[in-house]
Amino acid sequence: MRLLLISAALTAFALPALADDTTGTVVAYDRVSHVIVLDDRSIWEVPADFALPTDLIAGDRILIDYQSNGDNGVGKFLSMTRVEG
Repeated sequence: MRLLLISAALTAFALPALADDTTGTVVAYDRVSHVIVLDDRSIWEVPADFALPTDLIAGDRILIDYQSNGDNGVGKFLSMTRVEG
């Protein structure tokens, strides 16, 4: 029984962090400060070492996949891709 409880506890701590995503249209993109503003008025501070599409411009519709950091917001950017529509 004790082994079962220990195994369950270890499994709970080994669960992956939650991934999330958002889609929006780029309203503004500041290449120097690495900030993207989407049409829903959300502001995304992108890490300087994160690979963004080189020709990203206002009007592009993008999908941002990121790892959630609980109540603290974005923990890590996973990917950013253009989407149609």
